[in-house]
Amino acid sequence: MRTIEVFDTTLRDGEQSPGVNLSSHEKLEIALQLERLGINRIEAGFAAASPGDLKSIREIAAKIKNSTIVSLSRSRTQDIDKAWEALRDAESACLHVFLATSPIHRKYKLNMTKEEVIENAVAAVKYGRKYFDMVEFSCEDGSRTEIPYLIEVVQAVVDAGATIVNIPDTVGYTTPEEYGNIFKQLSTNIRGIENIKLSSHCHDDLGMAVANTIAAIENGATQIEGTINGIGERAGNAAIEEVALALDTRRDFYQATTNLKLEEIARTSKLVSRLTGMIVPGNKAVVGANAFAHESGIHQDGVLKEVTTYEIIRPERVGVKSNKLVLGKLSGRHAFKDKLSELGYELEQDELNDAFARFKNLCDRKKDVSDEDIVALVDSKLSNIPEAFVLENLQLSYGNNSVPTASVRVKTASGEVLEEAACGNGSVDSIYKAIDRVTNEEVTLEDYKILSVTHGKDALGEVYVRLSQGDYAVQGRGVSTDVLEASARAYLRAINKLIVRRGDAVEVGV
Repeated sequence: MRTIEVFDTTLRDGEQSPGVNLSSHEKLEIALQLERLGINRIEAGFAAASPGDLKSIREIAAKIKNSTIVSLSRSRTQDIDKAWEALRDAESACLHVFLATSPIHRKYKLNMTKEEVIENAVAAVKYGRKYFDMVEFSCEDGSRTEIPYLIEVVQAVVDAGATIVNIPDTVGYTTPEEYGNIFKQLSTNIRGIENIKLSSHCHDDLGMAVANTIAAIENGATQIEGTINGIGERAGNAAIEEVALALDTRRDFYQATTNLKLEEIARTSKLVSRLTGMIVPGNKAVVGANAFAHESGIHQDGVLKEVTTYEIIRPERVGVKSNKLVLGKLSGRHAFKDKLSELGYELEQDELNDAFARFKNLCDRKKDVSDEDIVALVDSKLSNIPEAFVLENLQLSYGNNSVPTASVRVKTASGEVLEEAACGNGSVDSIYKAIDRVTNEEVTLEDYKILSVTHGKDALGEVYVRLSQGDYAVQGRGVSTDVLEASARAYLRAINKLIVRRGDAVEVGV
């Protein structure tokens, strides 16, 4: 039984999803949960992309003790220097350096010969080894690279000191048979292959990321790369939870497993979904809301007689459990803190005080408070971004024969209180027009979603919005038993993010 190591790139490749912009605090919360899940390597970002990315990676590196923290880097000395600056205090650190190798990238993007690509790759690996004991080299667009040349590149970087070699299917182009053959050829033809980790990194443009990842494992890969919920740029990456459960459920066939704590999967999926604003489809494998639902009468009859007739994965295996109502308005601070610890949160005292106050407020508005309510309540404030504007009051006037009108009062960071009102073609539209006026921001609403956290008339409503302004896109989330209040909070949170996150981004691949 082989053990496959897991490299998570939710915080780097996953954050390249359109509209996803995580704060440093949100990234840290996800990193801590990835550590609980048992991820071997966490790619925390791209240190050279921006001062904010470097700071975020450094904060994660200081907190995480049981996973290796990784920073992406182009094959440039200045990028590698930034990665070292971000990771120098990590308990365990890894440099992830990349360079494209395919003919189309060599010709049109790099304007380099084969020899120049190898020269640059070797130089980057050697320079990286001055700082790092662990260096991963990625052959960007490796799946479209000629196999003889790919073998030549991999041999060169292994000889230069690379400890992990990654072959990305950067544009999700390859098939399982083709991709598996690449790993078979490398496993057979690279001197010293037994001393390095061979890694797969698959995108899902043709819907084959997980299948390609499994093919790589069958043909010698010892590390897989992916994201939680399969998020990522374009169609996303291989979903780590799907690969892990495929290996666990069919270990008889694959003879391979991971060291992940599978019972943490559902919790991890929900956290990533909430903080990124990327909703998990109901029919998503392993973590979708319908993954363990049985609608057909024949299926229901079979499950009642013997669960394995239609369930190959038990819900408890991935941490899905029945909803238990355990806290209410009479619950004290200690019980609340214990519940947060059970749910995987370790808050600072100020954060705990704030969360407890909001919990008590929720108890006044909602009779029964579930675990899901508490998770939503805490997650809604985890962004920890500087708030240029805080919602103080929201007033609405609406009737089916009158023009909807909203007035909002906000407090600025300096303590000034501002008020504005606006009319719109609906309650939400009038709220957003009033907020535009009071903040003096011109933005475009790209997406708006409402979800319920639990069931019932008093269920918490979650609202996600995505705003754009020029080249920038941000997302915001608001939670309340009143969806109009949640709508206002989500919109204002997105504007606050926009204010603090206007900065140039560096385009990367892999």
